[in-house]
Amino acid sequence: MSDFAIFQTGGKQYRVKAGDIIKVEKLNAEGKVEFDQVLMAGDKIGAPFIDGAKVVAEVVEQKRGDKILVFKKKRRQNYRRTAGHRQYITVLKITEIKG
Repeated sequence: MSDFAIFQTGGKQYRVKAGDIIKVEKLNAEGKVEFDQVLMAGDKIGAPFIDGAKVVAEVVEQKRGDKILVFKKKRRQNYRRTAGHRQYITVLKITEIKG
């Protein structure tokens, strides 16, 4: 078992160790989730992924993130637009790192 790992999901990379709680883009999953796109685990480096390595996580919660404001403006044109956005996220608890 490695002390930390870097894995990829949703087009982003996360550095985790067992017991960490992270927020990732929404996953359609409940219970346990396994990620096999492990880029690095301890001192092993993949090319691009490590064969047989997995990060096992437990879904804690499905929710929406904080609101961000999107503001567009063109000067001297009296053009202003405001929009809000809340991203759907999945909260995960990393249970173990295999490989």
